[in-house]
Amino acid sequence: MKQQQIFQVDLTKIDGVGDFPCPSCGQIISPDDESGATYEIVDVKMKNDQLDKLVIVCNKCKSLIHIRGFETLEQYEDR
Repeated sequence: MKQQQIFQVDLTKIDGVGDFPCPSCGQIISPDDESGATYEIVDVKMKNDQLDKLVIVCNKCKSLIHIRGFETLEQYEDR
């Protein structure tokens, strides 16, 4: 049985507005995708009433991805 891979993604280190490839299989993960077709949210961590960390599982390769850096998205939305 293949062990589930775990990755860290920091949104402050990527270009654009939040889209990034899965570090394992390359599937594009987009915050605009609300269909649940490419990823599933498995955990949400809040800090001071703001999103701190999101844990998702890629539906293509089943890797766990821990996402941080949401303050960048909030600054982008304020523009």
